[in-house]
Amino acid sequence: MWRRSLENRDVQTRQLQDAVTNVEKHFGELCQIFAAYVRKTARLRDKADLLVNEINMYASTETPNLKQGLKNFADEFAKLQDYRQAEVERLEAKVVEPLKAYGAIVKMKRDDLKAALTARNREAKQLTQLERTRQRNPSDRHVISQAETELQRATMDATRTTRHLEETIDNFEKQKIKDIKTVFSEFITIEMLFHGKALEVFTAAYQNIQKIDEEEDLEVFRNSLYPPDYSSRLDIVRANSKSPLQRSLSAAKCESGIGQVSTCRLRKDHQAEDDDEEDEDLDVTEEN
Repeated sequence: MWRRSLENRDVQTRQLQDAVTNVEKHFGELCQIFAAYVRKTARLRDKADLLVNEINMYASTETPNLKQGLKNFADEFAKLQDYRQAEVERLEAKVVEPLKAYGAIVKMKRDDLKAALTARNREAKQLTQLERTRQRNPSDRHVISQAETELQRATMDATRTTRHLEETIDNFEKQKIKDIKTVFSEFITIEMLFHGKALEVFTAAYQNIQKIDEEEDLEVFRNSLYPPDYSSRLDIVRANSKSPLQRSLSAAKCESGIGQVSTCRLRKDHQAEDDDEEDEDLDVTEEN
């Protein structure tokens, strides 16, 4: 009877020990991975801050519309990093810390398991001693009775310790399930809040980029290449850059024009002289 009871408690204690070991292993892994997730998110925030600074520096060198659009984008992206910082802090407090706390909780449960195992070992030792006494001194009722009394005490202590362990592990399991639900619910809520804000910010950033007037900035760029007096200076340069042949043709045209003017004048002079002679002949005729 005692042997069967001892075996039953041994199986039960082993199951409780496996439950604690399972939580210790997987909660430890979850804690490490979530902590790495938070660190990666923090590093992403740092890289995003560098990107914001670089965008602002580049924008200051650009044309007005592009400059304004990039600066507005950088402002929205910087705002997103504030939300990311809040995400990091919340994940640290609501996810990583509760999982980290299970290190101390598991240690306490292991102490309870250790006490239960000690009581079980004491019971097993007393049972073995009683069986040995019965084999060696089957007729010594006093020694056998004393061994039975010690075994009863050990059994009572083991039963009490095991019952306490059962209650402790039961509460441990209940709290574990509750904490897992809380941790993952917090994780989902925090991520949803961040990504909801991120969607709003990225929408505004996209609109700022789309508002950039390409044609206007291109006109500004072209005007920067050509100063206001560029056209007049270009005409002067073109005039001075004519080839000798073009200049000879121009001179010939000028000479031809002058020659034509001189010929016209000579013709007009001869016609005037003829008109004078005709007038004189008319005068002579009238006198006669």
